[in-house]
Amino acid sequence: MKFLITGNMGYVGPAVVRHLRSRFPDAVIDGYDTGIFAHCLTHRAGLPERRLDRQIFGDVRQLRREQVAGYDAVILLAAVSNDPMGARFSDVTHAINTDAAVDVARMAAEAGVRNVVFASSCSVYGVADGGPRREEDPLNPQTAYAASKIAAERALARIGGDAIVTSLRFATACGMSDRLRLDLVLNDFVASALTRRQITVLSDGTPWRPLIDVADMARAIEWAATRDADDGGRVLVVNAGIDSANYQVRDLAQAVAKVVPGCQVSINEAAPVDSRSYRVDFGLFAALAPQHLPQMTLADSIGELVTGLRDIGFSDGNFRESPMMRLQVLKSLIAEGHLAEDLTWVHQGLLAQAAPATPARVEEAVR
Repeated sequence: MKFLITGNMGYVGPAVVRHLRSRFPDAVIDGYDTGIFAHCLTHRAGLPERRLDRQIFGDVRQLRREQVAGYDAVILLAAVSNDPMGARFSDVTHAINTDAAVDVARMAAEAGVRNVVFASSCSVYGVADGGPRREEDPLNPQTAYAASKIAAERALARIGGDAIVTSLRFATACGMSDRLRLDLVLNDFVASALTRRQITVLSDGTPWRPLIDVADMARAIEWAATRDADDGGRVLVVNAGIDSANYQVRDLAQAVAKVVPGCQVSINEAAPVDSRSYRVDFGLFAALAPQHLPQMTLADSIGELVTGLRDIGFSDGNFRESPMMRLQVLKSLIAEGHLAEDLTWVHQGLLAQAAPATPARVEEAVR
């Protein structure tokens, strides 16, 4: 097996690389990333890219057909990855999350790649009253990020050829990572509990969020990257998660508070209605991928976050201004003159010299 992962140097990528290397120790696994968040490391065990065969530095918007040829599976993780970033960089969000993802998928299909996996999102359901949302239910995107994922899904469905294309509508990501993000609801609550002994829920606590740990996202990606066309169809959109992990925000806060002694929970009962609240039906995923269902419980994810943050000596009560908030990284790099507003590097010299790179050269470049 030969895997190419775009956007591997983000939050989810290290878990995917670790999982694929464990499952397929003799596989060729390459990463392709522009390196914007390469320095946002949150562990002590060396670069996660050491598990790769190659780390290639490049902008996914500039990926060429010959660079995807020869792979069995291309996994599309590269994205402007949350609502605040999507609001700040709406045009770039569409260019990367939709246009670039579809272009790479089309080139992969034309080059004979067997499986293409797109990381989509359950946020496409937006505000969804009533029962849990299934794949065929109406979509109600509230943000540029969600709209970009819908547009990509629809374009991917029109790609011709024989490539097996899977759009995984992931539940809200959570859990410890070698490049942790704290701009995610559960991760934010754990960080607040550890540093402030206080969790402030800005909504009235009733909005619904399905969760999935990054370790379980990796399991779903393995399935999508290796599935046959008769296992769901050549082109498939599927909710990726598990029914038991639909939670209300207040329940998440209380679950974290139980783990961190002395932590108090404050809920804004007078808050306006949250623009995102949805439960999701994961029955199709359970039927298609019974061996790849999520295994991490809420308690597992909270426990690993607490342990991981304590292990790195995390104590920053002002973490919402830190590199663990991806929007802050982008704003800082732009203010310092390293990134342009379209999220391209102002100076490309080092990037060009480092591609392709071995894991050893990656570590040298990051240092």
